[in-house]
Amino acid sequence: MADRSTPLDQIPAAVEAQLRQFFDQQREPVARIGEPVTNAVAHLERFVLGGGKRIRPLYGWAGFVGGGGLERGGSAPAEDPEAVLRAVSALEFIQACALVHDDIIDASDTRRSNPTVHRAVEAEHRAAGRRGDAAAFGEHAAILIGDLALVWAEDMWRSSGLSDAALERAAAPWRGMRTEVIGGQLLDIMLEAQGSESIELADRVNRFKTAAYTIERPLHLGAAIAGAPADTIEAFRGYGHDIGIAYQLRDDVLGVFGDSAVTGKPAGDDLREGKRTVLFATALQLLDESDPSAAAELRAGIGTATAPEDLARLAELIAESGALEGVEKRIEALTTSGLAHLETANIDDTVADTLRQLAIKSTERRA
Repeated sequence: MADRSTPLDQIPAAVEAQLRQFFDQQREPVARIGEPVTNAVAHLERFVLGGGKRIRPLYGWAGFVGGGGLERGGSAPAEDPEAVLRAVSALEFIQACALVHDDIIDASDTRRSNPTVHRAVEAEHRAAGRRGDAAAFGEHAAILIGDLALVWAEDMWRSSGLSDAALERAAAPWRGMRTEVIGGQLLDIMLEAQGSESIELADRVNRFKTAAYTIERPLHLGAAIAGAPADTIEAFRGYGHDIGIAYQLRDDVLGVFGDSAVTGKPAGDDLREGKRTVLFATALQLLDESDPSAAAELRAGIGTATAPEDLARLAELIAESGALEGVEKRIEALTTSGLAHLETANIDDTVADTLRQLAIKSTERRA
């Protein structure tokens, strides 16, 4: 149970408990549909409860606390902290929907060092000797499992116990967040299909596919639930915008140069999948000016290279272009500007310190 005395570092465990409780509540209605559906939902439960840092609910709770939600006599009537915790825990189902569908789109085999949902269903289908194509069935089932996660996000949010007034205050960021994450995913695959080399459009993918629903909107949601003043919400959104993009830029770097033991995905996965990231677009821009033959090699290899040595060669071209250094500098600048927004947020020191620590941890260099 979360209340005014709960330290922020205990919120992820409290979110885990809320998610387990929600799954327990779904067992009977799902069982009435049929055992095959129960078996499919078990894949979603294992995925949601099997990993993740609960960063989105943590930011949502930080927005609520930082927005004065636990203070007496604030600008809005006090909300039940347990209801707030259930509401922000619903963000994990938004995350599950996005990741399950993203893994299908990217034909990814692993996530968090485990088989992706569509691969797990595929393996189950094959092992049971069922009819039809196992790979196609895995994808079809995972699409519906991801859809169910999105539906359950709404259910958990609406049934959280928040007051009607709080739900109304948070309605705009809740609606905006869902459109942004799906729109960002659509933009991502469109840019891949078009072979886009635009740094600006790659930045928009970073903003809407990841940054908004990971940091900016969760903070916005929590602060809106609390009835926080406009200047606090504006400061939170500024922090979330900058730190969220820096977070995704770090992920882009790890997608090319990261250790698979750390990332849980194969090395060079973004290059194999043909991701049109800021890192890739920056490398092309620099190589077009300094080494056109290397630029041509990078263009030809992105999305087509699969052998480890070929992927390593593409990563070498990116590093030699100077793009990696440039992106690292941008991550540093965004982290600095994001943290500066906390100075105008008018929040207590505990929340501010936690947000600083989260920003540094999510954007720092990793092997």
